Amino acid sequence: MFEGSKTLAVIGCGTMGEAIVRGLFRSGKLSPTQVFATDRRADLVRELQARHKMRTSLDNLEAARASDAALVCLKPQHMATALDNDAIRSALAGKLVISIAAGVRIGQLQTWLPKSPIIRAMPNTPAVIGEGMTIIARATGVTDAHARLAEEIFLAVGRCSELDESNLDVITALNGSGPAFAYLVLEALADGAVMMGLRRDIAFTVAAQMLQGAARMVLESGLHPAALKDQVTTPAGCTIAGLLTLEDCRIRSVLARAVEEATKVAGRLGQS
Repeated sequence: MFEGSKTLAVIGCGTMGEAIVRGLFRSGKLSPTQVFATDRRADLVRELQARHKMRTSLDNLEAARASDAALVCLKPQHMATALDNDAIRSALAGKLVISIAAGVRIGQLQTWLPKSPIIRAMPNTPAVIGEGMTIIARATGVTDAHARLAEEIFLAVGRCSELDESNLDVITALNGSGPAFAYLVLEALADGAVMMGLRRDIAFTVAAQMLQGAARMVLESGLHPAALKDQVTTPAGCTIAGLLTLEDCRIRSVLARAVEEATKVAGRLGQS
């Protein structure tokens, strides 16, 4: 992915940044000598160095100067402070910059870093276990080679696809917030099983594996979820009884509205 001694700076190497670093090392796409990670917390910087034997620093500028590309994993509210200064602009000029900050637009990033090729990305937390989903969007003028490099980084922690930036607010809601919605559904299903006498630890395990299996059925079969649902729903059976209860409670509308509302909030992130 990176030839020879080329280096990736991971600026703000918190939970998501470290998940991506782990994936890169696990897949063999990069070695620890090719990653330079930063964070503003000295204790975390020491822990990152001890865990991964990679170069670390409290200084974003040091990492930017030493790198050939940068993955910026800062929170939206910290992006302008970190990137909107002449020293960082100079250090990252001509270098690919990939931002995973929700709501921070390509236009904003280009204002701060006008001489850097810019890619926005929206990964999600299952990247921690190598089962993430990431959508990338490139700025005008970003080359296919740059896009392939970004894709290779995120393929190390799951799946990756490219879309136009106009889709990223809803992607933030569906992909970024979506795991929280799924955990709520999982917890509720397990609660129902506990109500009917199942031990909670068993209920969680069964519900989690069931949801994982159902999701993989969609991905690997290529069938519409409704078709897969119909395969489980026999006449006068328990499944149709449960489904009608869910429909009575407007489960489809509630979940769809959750994505709608999260999309509206995502559109406001990074804009204050």
